[in-house]
Amino acid sequence: MTFEVRHRDMLARLGKISTKSGTIETPALLPVINPVIQPISIETMRQEYSCDALITNAYILMKRKATELREGGVHRFLDFDRVIMTDSGAYQILIYGKVDVSPEEIVQFQEQMASDIATILDIPTGWRSSKKQAKITVDETIKRAKQAMQIITRKDILWVGPIQGGQHLDLVAYAAKEVGKLPFAIHALGSPTPIMENYLFDKLVDMIMSAKMNMPQHRPLHLFGAGHPFMFALAVALGCDMFDSAAYAIFARQNRYMTEYGSRRLDELEYFPCSCSVCRKNTPKEVRLLPSQERQEILAKHNLSASFAELKRIKQAIIEGRLWEFLELRAHSHPALLQATKRLKEYEAYLENFSPTTKNSGLFFFSHLGLVRPEITRHRKRLSERYSPPRNAEILILLPSPSKRPFHQAKEVIGLMERIQKKFGKKQELFHICIYAAPFGVTPLELDEIYPLSQHEIALPLDLESKKYVASQVKGYIETFSYKRVILIEDPKVWKDTISIACKSIKKPNFPITVFPIKETFDKAAQNDIIGILQTSLI
Repeated sequence: MTFEVRHRDMLARLGKISTKSGTIETPALLPVINPVIQPISIETMRQEYSCDALITNAYILMKRKATELREGGVHRFLDFDRVIMTDSGAYQILIYGKVDVSPEEIVQFQEQMASDIATILDIPTGWRSSKKQAKITVDETIKRAKQAMQIITRKDILWVGPIQGGQHLDLVAYAAKEVGKLPFAIHALGSPTPIMENYLFDKLVDMIMSAKMNMPQHRPLHLFGAGHPFMFALAVALGCDMFDSAAYAIFARQNRYMTEYGSRRLDELEYFPCSCSVCRKNTPKEVRLLPSQERQEILAKHNLSASFAELKRIKQAIIEGRLWEFLELRAHSHPALLQATKRLKEYEAYLENFSPTTKNSGLFFFSHLGLVRPEITRHRKRLSERYSPPRNAEILILLPSPSKRPFHQAKEVIGLMERIQKKFGKKQELFHICIYAAPFGVTPLELDEIYPLSQHEIALPLDLESKKYVASQVKGYIETFSYKRVILIEDPKVWKDTISIACKSIKKPNFPITVFPIKETFDKAAQNDIIGILQTSLI
């Protein structure tokens, strides 16, 4: 297998996975094909949706059409010449408790019917499993994974190594490490469906990250049963490269209409808020009057269209480097998604470590939710670990965000620097100017052109959490470095004493901090007053 990554953002990877029947672009959605009940024909999926990959259930196929599949293969059976992934029947174990097939038989059958991507028969943990029972499922899955490596004969099939453990995160991490030691091409997180059905997306974040942080990073991660498009952005941002969905068909049978911000029951709709081919030609009233089978087909077509459309939006966001902004937008479509997005703070260091350092566009900062994004984490980390103030700097001048970026090109900053140079000559090296502003906290003036310290836009007025963050970064910066004095220029209209209170709480004996509030604008008069304060500070 080759997994070629072309674009990255957060943990998302836009790339291509090569198989014997073609390539699939990640992040990839694989519609579930039910061999028994299928509302949309595979030909329609190929022609109207340009679908390059499907997933179907090897266990069900084996029980119903084993001879035909062994002789002709799954591609001929489904009449689909592109990528086909097969699941092993683990979902049936989760629902019914067992399946009447051995792990060896299901591996051999998937080889015989020539799946492109195949899955070993693991034991799903289930959401309500105790720690003891979960450990049994993990150990058995690892055992079966090792056994599968001994009986697999076809090297042209990409084998999936499932990661179990459920809500027991230490077991998920352990499973990821152990299964990751084996030569699987792809890994998959098992047992997430009940969590997603109950909108426990913060728990899903923990599960995905426990797997992601402990599996081999170069291998794709599949999320079983991702389902609804409104949570695709979260899954992709966390590094899920592939996911399957039967929700487009299941929701259609329940008369539910998918959108990128949730689902609606058909009888609640007066209008279809979509311009896909189905929604352009029909009204909710007309669809409600159709026979059951036709109604299900129309809803399934729309639901699948909505799913693929959302995936395209996510891919474009990855290319533009705006996946975080897109994730924030989706997070506000449901409280459970917002709660899950807030949960990312627990993993901010890991997200920063694998996120691109530069992008083709600046970032947008809307609220304190964005303080978790990798670019802000990276600035805080690097300022602490890699930065030292100028060698001769003794007096720190803290300025509020000026009217222009880069900061050193703002007229008020230029004016102050010219006055310092004129008044103090060579002694100007004793003064060090830093800017405090959302969302990055403290920016030394000499660093202000480093991406993205000048390449961003913020929404004003700032919320209280953002102000407190900046204040904490100012305090931390002063406590870290050995200045002899601090001159704080504060704009009361923006900060309302937030920064000055933080500075005054610094625990350094006899450490002088002078606060100069700007009354109106940072004009020449104010700059002259600051020069007077600086002159006094040298005495």
